[in-house]
Amino acid sequence: MRIRTVIVEDHDDIGRLVADRIAELIRQRNEAGRPTVLGLATGSTPIGVYRELIRRHTEEGLSFARVVTFNLDEYYPMDPKSIHSYHRFMWENLFSAIDIDPANVHIPRGDIPREAIAAEARAYEDAIRAAGGIDIQILGIGKTGHIGFNEPGSGIDSRTRVVTLDLVTRKDAAADFFGEENVPREAITMGIATILEAREILILATGEHKADIVHRAVEGEVDHEVPATFLQRHPNTTFYVDRAAAALLTPVATPWLVDEVQWTDSLAIRAVTWLAHRCGKAVLKLTQRDYAEYRLSSLPAHYGSVGALNGMVFNALGAKIRGRSKLPKGKRIICFSPHPDDDVISMGGILHKLVENGNEIIVAYMTSGNIAVFDHDVRRYVDFLHRMAREGYIAPAPAAGLIAKVTEFLAHKEPGQVDIPEVQDLKRMIRESEAVSGIEVLGLTASAARFLNLPFYRTGTVRKDPIGPADVAIVRALLEQVQPHLIFVAGDLSDPHGTHRMCKEAIDRAIEELYGKSARDENQSSGCPQRPEIWLYRGAWQEWPVTEATWLVPLSQEELRLKIQAIFKHQSQKDTAPFPGQDEREFWQRVEARNKGTAAELDRLGLAEYFAMEAYVVE
Repeated sequence: MRIRTVIVEDHDDIGRLVADRIAELIRQRNEAGRPTVLGLATGSTPIGVYRELIRRHTEEGLSFARVVTFNLDEYYPMDPKSIHSYHRFMWENLFSAIDIDPANVHIPRGDIPREAIAAEARAYEDAIRAAGGIDIQILGIGKTGHIGFNEPGSGIDSRTRVVTLDLVTRKDAAADFFGEENVPREAITMGIATILEAREILILATGEHKADIVHRAVEGEVDHEVPATFLQRHPNTTFYVDRAAAALLTPVATPWLVDEVQWTDSLAIRAVTWLAHRCGKAVLKLTQRDYAEYRLSSLPAHYGSVGALNGMVFNALGAKIRGRSKLPKGKRIICFSPHPDDDVISMGGILHKLVENGNEIIVAYMTSGNIAVFDHDVRRYVDFLHRMAREGYIAPAPAAGLIAKVTEFLAHKEPGQVDIPEVQDLKRMIRESEAVSGIEVLGLTASAARFLNLPFYRTGTVRKDPIGPADVAIVRALLEQVQPHLIFVAGDLSDPHGTHRMCKEAIDRAIEELYGKSARDENQSSGCPQRPEIWLYRGAWQEWPVTEATWLVPLSQEELRLKIQAIFKHQSQKDTAPFPGQDEREFWQRVEARNKGTAAELDRLGLAEYFAMEAYVVE
């Protein structure tokens, strides 16, 4: 690897590690009576750092009175009071909670006339030099490899300036602006040269969706089309990544190519599967020559022979397959769905099988998903209400008041403006009715749906509050009521909003509160509630690889068709979802490709041929 990289198991550890380094420098400088100059970034990844710094300020007395900050960038044009402004982001997520002098805060201005930008950019560079240069620069990384808003093609000598945003960058930002058409086309950003002059650079990345670009930045050649690769030329840069973002790095993906490894069955399965792909062969057809050619001779030697190794891997993969007869029967089950469609998108096939097996199933929708409903859907339902009232099916007076208020608001709504409570509620109810329709296709009834509407989500914006005690209490109450034997949890952490990750955090905390960290047999012997088995699903953004999956659940052609029908019931997300991520396909198309792809993967490895498959990991 060409950039020092720290890989952590839990993405929350990144915030603590980076905050450790920043706090250490601030304390050293404070004791010496010298200022600390920090370069700061916005976005979801640095928030963990800022929350940890706030905690250290409030609980440990870390003072920011001598800290000077320079932010990387700002959209242009942008009112600093806008909910999309990085000025507002920084004050809401850091500055207002610490003792920093406002005069020491520097953020590029997006509210100046165009003719003043060049002078403002020069003044920004002068201010950084006057402060003595940046001691620690925090960076995130975009899918194009941009750092700050230095898009592909940015020069290594570039300085603070106005830039045109790449189409991928604007698409990534579409969720924050409630539509790509509302994203500014330009931004003001520090240049590559400015960033590289920082004495230390800490770059952060989390999630599977960042794995490709992390791999390119850390192991690829320096390339103007991937600005993050310029960091390879910096003497003191550290990448902080979680296991998901590090998935494609050679020491993680194929450690046997880097150094001698201690072979375990799980590592051997990964290596043999990798080798089968490289050779284009089924597992049982791999030969000693194949292992030798790819520097894996030690692996069959460890297992005694090629035949023994191939057989072990073939049997291990086959043992993962669980048809309906091997799935739970007569159990209490909770499927936790972060949004009101993740259940059918990710596990619609197994849900139908579990219904057929006579299980008692609750589908718990953790958030309303209301920000992902287009305004035109609300107008359609308002028109329906108007017609119902006009024809006497509902009371005209209260309906008229609601219709007038919603119609007036939507008529004058500004791009990206937060919806009024009435509109938020209508959007919530739209998604709730779709969710019920979806599970009914799979054989469940409306009574199986529980709408938790966790408080952390109720901001009306893409940016959510941290998971708090109220969120955990709601999840815990459901667990206490149902006492499930098995729960399904979204492990699809590439959700672009981070909602899946936050929902999992709420579940993890509720489980820890309710069951503790004891093993199941200890809970039973002590009289504590039985800790449920946890199956993690994916599907909306990616699928579990067959080597990582604990169980692979086959789907027939009819079962996949039924699953897709359930997805179709989510009409507000059909055709064009408000926040589809980088994948242009509809969710049902992604599901069809991934489920068929998993089955095809097993077929290529020489196992039984199935039409489609869902994959699950037992946590």
